[in-house]
Amino acid sequence: MKMKIKWEYEHKGAHTHFESDWLEQSFILPIVDDLQKIGRAKTIVVMDELGNEWTRKEFIKLGQQLEQEPTEITIYFDGGFQLETLKAGIGIVMYYKKNRKQWRIRLNDQLDELDSNNEAEYVALFRAVQLLEEMGVRNTICTFKGDSHVVLKQLSGEWPCFEDSFNRWLDRIEEKIHTLGITPLYKPINRKQNKEADKLANQALEGIMVNSERQLE
Repeated sequence: MKMKIKWEYEHKGAHTHFESDWLEQSFILPIVDDLQKIGRAKTIVVMDELGNEWTRKEFIKLGQQLEQEPTEITIYFDGGFQLETLKAGIGIVMYYKKNRKQWRIRLNDQLDELDSNNEAEYVALFRAVQLLEEMGVRNTICTFKGDSHVVLKQLSGEWPCFEDSFNRWLDRIEEKIHTLGITPLYKPINRKQNKEADKLANQALEGIMVNSERQLE
């Protein structure tokens, strides 16, 4: 998550306010300490993209907590459906940072009792949000990417949804996101950009199950 610094300046009767650009978390504390050395920055606060604010002391404590929690989360999802077998496959790939390291989770599942490829897409996204809950993700920004423009644009409110069965999945997804305090960013992509999640969904249809987590750097 990006953050910015806001501070109050006062010198010889001049009094005004400044704020920085959005910065990576690692840049914040050195700049705050440098501003304090100048001696003219009266009140310094750090603000995140959700509007939360912290003093220097609170920000240091926050940084210690964030090192143990997933941040900068991006999720790719996809779903597929076979008319011949009436089986669905879903694939999810999650990238995130923890302890200043990049991690990736890959998982898929084969499901019965779904009716279409579109429904499989909704279920894939719902399962991705469940994964966030299982990981203890709360009160942060998450980016969701998929090649189902219908699902993502309906969730963002750009397109209406007229199917009752799909509306039920939309309600479940939105309720879970709200409960977790997540601010979602929905970004439709093309199938080529979604090839990891697509491969996992197809593997699930073939009975090849994947559930892995590994550090990338």
